[in-house]
Amino acid sequence: MDNKKLLSLFLGLISLGAMAQETAENEVPAKPEIKLSYLDSLKSTFVKYETSACIDEMWMKELSNQDLFTDMESDLAKVNIDQEVAYDLPTDLLKDRLKRLDEKSPFNIEYNQGLENIIKSFLKNRPKAFERMMAISEYYFPMFEEKLAKYNIPLEVKYLAVVESALNPKAKSRVGATGLWQFMYATGKQYNLEVNSYVDERSDPMKATEAACQYLSTMYGIFGDWDLVLASYNTGPGNVAKAIRRSGGLTNYWNIRKYMHKETQGYLPAFLATMYIYEYRKEHGIVPKRAPLTYFETDTLMVKQKMSFKQLSDLLDVPVEQLRLLNPIYKLDVVPYVTDKAHYIRLPKQKAGMFVSNEDKIYAYVQYEEEKREKPFTTTNIRKDAIAQRTTKRDSLAIANVEDFPMKSVKKTRIRYYTVKRGDNLSEISSKNNVTVAELKKWNKLKKNTVNAGQKLKIEFETNVMVADRSAAKKKTAEPKVAEPKIVEPKAIENDLYVVQKGDNLTAIAEKNKVTIDQLKEWNNIESNEIKIGQKLTIQEPAQETVAVVEKAEKEVKKEIINRDNSKERNYNKERMYIVQKGDSLFSIAKKHPGITVAEIKKWNNIDNENIKPGMKLKING
Repeated sequence: MDNKKLLSLFLGLISLGAMAQETAENEVPAKPEIKLSYLDSLKSTFVKYETSACIDEMWMKELSNQDLFTDMESDLAKVNIDQEVAYDLPTDLLKDRLKRLDEKSPFNIEYNQGLENIIKSFLKNRPKAFERMMAISEYYFPMFEEKLAKYNIPLEVKYLAVVESALNPKAKSRVGATGLWQFMYATGKQYNLEVNSYVDERSDPMKATEAACQYLSTMYGIFGDWDLVLASYNTGPGNVAKAIRRSGGLTNYWNIRKYMHKETQGYLPAFLATMYIYEYRKEHGIVPKRAPLTYFETDTLMVKQKMSFKQLSDLLDVPVEQLRLLNPIYKLDVVPYVTDKAHYIRLPKQKAGMFVSNEDKIYAYVQYEEEKREKPFTTTNIRKDAIAQRTTKRDSLAIANVEDFPMKSVKKTRIRYYTVKRGDNLSEISSKNNVTVAELKKWNKLKKNTVNAGQKLKIEFETNVMVADRSAAKKKTAEPKVAEPKIVEPKAIENDLYVVQKGDNLTAIAEKNKVTIDQLKEWNNIESNEIKIGQKLTIQEPAQETVAVVEKAEKEVKKEIINRDNSKERNYNKERMYIVQKGDSLFSIAKKHPGITVAEIKKWNNIDNENIKPGMKLKING
């Protein structure tokens, strides 16, 4: 009996042990909580779409490759269509194919030995390059054809972009022509293509194609012949007209070709050879790879806030390289936001759908990133710490902060830039900016007196700034403790707008807001002193140090005025008058008063000419 009890007890203990082991095995240690970043937590709430097929890395490199354009530019520069080329293409067969091309094209495609030579040269030396360009053209040709049809231009003109840029929207020639259609800066401006620090619309496939169509339509209205239109695209309509006159009035391209520039002599043959190779690529065994993303699989969206490609890449999981490929217009990988001009971003269609469905969240993230950026006039102790660290043990001054130094006014040379406008000359520009022609030429290293529209000229000017006078610093320990001056705290905003009232000028507005005229010009991108009633000016809040300096300067000016109560000079300063000295001129007086022009002095004093006499009193503030 006792043995049975012992056996039952033993079995019970074994059972309990097994149950405990099973429980222990089933217990899974809790994983530590992983804190998600703001970006990851935001993306986890996105409305998702099926992942679209991304362009692989190799294809992106192919689409943005510069070597095709470089080779094409080199070929056109040294092409010799009179040099025979050994290639297996019977002349009779080529004649037959060119005749068939001529039947369905508005171009005059007639066989000649020069055209045969360049076709054979391209087939022999550049078959791989054409395979690559044909693959890229699957993306660009549909958008070209849409615009060409709109302007009733032959669809074959799409091959012109192959000759011009090798289908690289970022292509830039040795003379500065840019984009798929190789627009020069001035011509691009003429056809409303914007070029600024952020944007170069010459690289925008749609806008540049529209501009090219407008130019080609205009040229066809002049010449009425598409061969001559293409020649004028390369060399300009004036040179084509000269070639016609030199030939005695002939108007067939092949008859006037010898009277054109060397590059233009090979331009139309290169175009016709490109057209032939595209149309008969199968017969010559040229097989392009199919583009994994076509123009029709993308969509454009207007942006409502400035954003970078990096932010879009992080949010939508689109490689930055792909965004550059689809949006070559943006020079700095940033889509700007301008109040009066819309800017767009092109995305793969499914990514565009994701953007639209999560638009509020995307802009919230962009705003979050913007708020992290350090703003102007942010006050910190960084400068004080840096000064303290640079102070050595042997220094006799215990410098703690900038306020330990008295302030002094010093002259500093600053630089601004003037953009030359159509009709400008150096004399007018120097008068507008109160400088001499000699100074303009010196600052900009100009040897001649000619300037071009759009050219930026450097203009130096002197301005007074308040700085700490370190030479007059005293030992902090040797001075009795004095209560620190009260500093006016700036408003908790980054900037404000001032609406110009009747009678306002930059001087008065600067005084009202405790800023300088140069700051007002810089914040509002103003070159002259002219402002209009109702104009809105950005007034940025000064940092604490700036407020203190301005207040201190005001106190010093008031003290100086009080000490000169009985002097005539005080009355002139109060009335803002200037007494003309011997040797003075209106130009030299304007230079003595930064921000004032000769024209303004004439206006305020009702002066019609340049004649002034010593002792004359002139108003200098309007």
